[in-house]
Amino acid sequence: MRPIDTIIMEVQSETPLIKTLRLDRSLDPHPGQYAMVWIRGLDEVPMSFSGPDTITVQSVGEASEALNSLGEGRSIGLRGPLGKGFTLLGERILIIGGGVGTAPLAFLGEQAMNAGMEVTSLIGYRCCSDMIFLKRFQRLGKTIVTTDDGSSGIRGRVAAGLEALDLDDYDQIYLCGPELMMWDVISRSREHAKKTQACINRYFKCAEGICGSCCLDPDGLRVCVEGPVIRADRLLESEFGRYRRGPTGVKGPCRG
Repeated sequence: MRPIDTIIMEVQSETPLIKTLRLDRSLDPHPGQYAMVWIRGLDEVPMSFSGPDTITVQSVGEASEALNSLGEGRSIGLRGPLGKGFTLLGERILIIGGGVGTAPLAFLGEQAMNAGMEVTSLIGYRCCSDMIFLKRFQRLGKTIVTTDDGSSGIRGRVAAGLEALDLDDYDQIYLCGPELMMWDVISRSREHAKKTQACINRYFKCAEGICGSCCLDPDGLRVCVEGPVIRADRLLESEFGRYRRGPTGVKGPCRG
């Protein structure tokens, strides 16, 4: 798939390090799908959709910093939407997210609400100044907030908020955020793994299932085409939360 040209129509600063870019076209993505975004002369990187025509970018490296430095009227290349997104199921759903991982979940929750589903959200941030999309989640329904430093909501990581919920009440659970946070939630709720859809991140190069850079041990699941949304019971048997491979294929630690 060749990149298409798209123009940045609007830039919204969510936090000092996170921006939402509204593009000049909607590619009709499903929440959880992603685009390969080409920053000309530098790199092509995967970005989740935070809306039909928006991507939300956190500055964590050279490519994302360059993308966040672009202003209105600048163009980027884009391939997508790609991969397998979330599937809406049931009548009552629970959204669990952390940090910039809340972006595709806010998009998902809005579609669920429009479909008549009852939506509960458990959202975690490092501190109150890092909160993004909180009003979007509050419009969906009951929202529980955690912060690492206790500056808002429940003190602790996202999993600390599970005590306020009965997971048996929900037909489906949707999860996205830093890997160790997601692993913490999945490992604490193993009995609900079959009804938990998790949107995960791995190193994407071709985004077409050819190069194998994103494959999960031990069964070689190709995250770029078979994911990035994967049911949690498959993740329990994989490398997820234990290690991950970088651009060279060498194993490294999970972060976040």
